Amino acid sequence: MLDISTCFAYNTHMQETYTIGQMATKLRKTVRTLQTWDREGVFVANRTPTGRRYYTREQLLAYFGEAEQPPTKIIAYCRVSSQAQKPDLKNQVKILSEYCLLKDYEFEIVEEVGGGMNFKRKKFRNVLEQVFSGDVSKIIVAHKDRLTRFGFDHLQWECKRFGCTIEVLNNEQVSPEQEMIEDLMTIVHCFSSRLYGLRNYRKELKKALKK
Repeated sequence: MLDISTCFAYNTHMQETYTIGQMATKLRKTVRTLQTWDREGVFVANRTPTGRRYYTREQLLAYFGEAEQPPTKIIAYCRVSSQAQKPDLKNQVKILSEYCLLKDYEFEIVEEVGGGMNFKRKKFRNVLEQVFSGDVSKIIVAHKDRLTRFGFDHLQWECKRFGCTIEVLNNEQVSPEQEMIEDLMTIVHCFSSRLYGLRNYRKELKKALKK
C-alpha cells in the first residue's frame, strides 16, 4: 500500500510543479506577495503533505491567461555624486533622452544626486521596488556606475529575475573621474573607521583581561 508521501510524489511527477520561490520568479513577484495572495485567496497555493506551498504549471498558464500584458515601463536612470556635478547630470539626461527617442521608447527619466556606494538613495530604491513589483521592463544608464559603483553584476541578475533588463550605453563622458576619487576616499574612510574601532576594542579587551 502506498503512503501519502509516495502518492504525492507520483502525482506531482505527472505534472510540472514549482516551489513558491520559483513561481515568484516566473510571475515577477516577491515570495511575500505570493504568501499574501495565498492567505487572501487571490492566488491559492497547493500544499505538500508536510505543509509546503507549491504551484502547478496549469496555475502558471491560467495566471498569464488572465493577467495583464507583461510590463513595458522603461526607466532612464541618471545620477551624479554631488550638487557641484549638476551639469554632468543634465548631460546624462540629454544623452539618455536622445537615445530613447531614437529607439522610439516610451520612457521615464529619473534624476538623482547621491554617491554610487550609497544603496539608501531614495530614488534608486524606488526604482528597485518597481522592478521587484514586476512593473519595469528595462533600466537604461549611461554607464554601469550610474546605478552602483560595486555589485553591478549581482544587481543585474536580481533585476533579470523579475523580467527587467539593464541597458548600458557605456558613455564614459558622463562618468566623471572626480566621482571615482570621491568613492575611493569613502572606502578609505570606511576602513580607517573600522581599524580605529578595532584598536579601541583591543584596548578594552586588554583592560578586561587584566581585571
